[in-house]
Amino acid sequence: MSLYSQLFYSNEIQELFTDSQSIRKMLQVESALAQAQAHNNLFAKSISDAISAVCSNGEIDIDQLKNDIPLGGSAAIPLVKQLTRKVAFVNEEAAKYVHFGATSQDIVDTALVLQIQEFLTWINAKTIVLEKQLVALTREHQKTIMIGRTLLQHAKPTTFGYKTAAWLTAISRSKERILEVQKRVEVVQLSGAVGNGNQAISTRIQDEFAQILNLKTGFSWHSNRDNFAELGSVLSILGGGLGKIAKDISLLMQTEVAEVFEGAAEGKGGSSTMPHKRNPVVCAAILANTNRLPHLAATLLSALPQEHERSVGLWHSEWEVLVEIMQLTAGSVEKSIALLAGLEVNKDRMLANLELTNGLIYAENVSLALTKKIGKAASHELIEKACKKAIIENRHLKSIILELNTDLSDIDDLFNPKNSIGLSIELINQLLEKY
Repeated sequence: MSLYSQLFYSNEIQELFTDSQSIRKMLQVESALAQAQAHNNLFAKSISDAISAVCSNGEIDIDQLKNDIPLGGSAAIPLVKQLTRKVAFVNEEAAKYVHFGATSQDIVDTALVLQIQEFLTWINAKTIVLEKQLVALTREHQKTIMIGRTLLQHAKPTTFGYKTAAWLTAISRSKERILEVQKRVEVVQLSGAVGNGNQAISTRIQDEFAQILNLKTGFSWHSNRDNFAELGSVLSILGGGLGKIAKDISLLMQTEVAEVFEGAAEGKGGSSTMPHKRNPVVCAAILANTNRLPHLAATLLSALPQEHERSVGLWHSEWEVLVEIMQLTAGSVEKSIALLAGLEVNKDRMLANLELTNGLIYAENVSLALTKKIGKAASHELIEKACKKAIIENRHLKSIILELNTDLSDIDDLFNPKNSIGLSIELINQLLEKY
């Protein structure tokens, strides 16, 4: 584990991608292959039993394996050599059928798919948690009025619930994307030397092999890697959605704003030199992950035009990159759940900040009301001049409008924030019906 593993990653998912776990998955694949072949009468069941028993023990010399990987270019080649020797020690005849008919990429790819399958089960459950959190926040704050900001400037009032509803929709779309890509990525690779199979890995054996591993069969994808590229891209989009939440919260935590805060904890968010600070440390970790994900996904997309039936280098470039994408995404998901669970919302500060512009945020309300009396162009020109005067004289826009004798009988309503949030409540209620 790295120095910053606790900051950026999820311990559960890091454990899934340890060296020992990766080897265990490759051995699981070799065992499933032998079982499928024996079940289809390629050799006796006693042979597959011997191979599977050794695979289950998992007694592989990892250090030796690492030293031998550069000689073969993948972990499967030295792994098969070690496995064959260990099987021979138990059953010499069975050793002849270790890795029978398969190629190294079949083992590496299918083992990684097994790890991806576990990862996707984990992240599907976590995105459901995120959805529930965001639904609860949206319900709680659908009427919590705050200023809406465009291009970092005060624009018009909205509600905090409307903001969290937007977060919710983005996370829900990512959840759906993951479920879709799951169908395409949980597919075995068992295609042999150039992808067109052989008698030792017939279609019946492939079907049995996939069934044992709880995966699906499909056409060879040795050098067509759109499945992994899609997964990396979908996870990066999820990471971007989580980054959006973290960016908004970190901006709302600014001293001048102080509307929303990460949950407080002893020793959290402090500065080495400034004791007064409350830094958005969880947001910072999520945003750091978000920043890394698109560039990692780009590696997978760059690896798509692979040569002929097996790539030299492009296939190899995927391994650690895809794992890193999953680890970073998992870290962001875990931290986002913790962030939302402890979120502190300062409603009073939100209301106070609405008055920072001396009523300028209600200019559109007044303009729309005046349009009915004097027309759109004239109304816009009049209110634009009134806004400039309010700014120059540092006065509230309402007082300027009253001086203009505009005959707006409902002027108090026009400057009431509750009447300035558009369709926020209706749109939120409409969205929440889906959940």
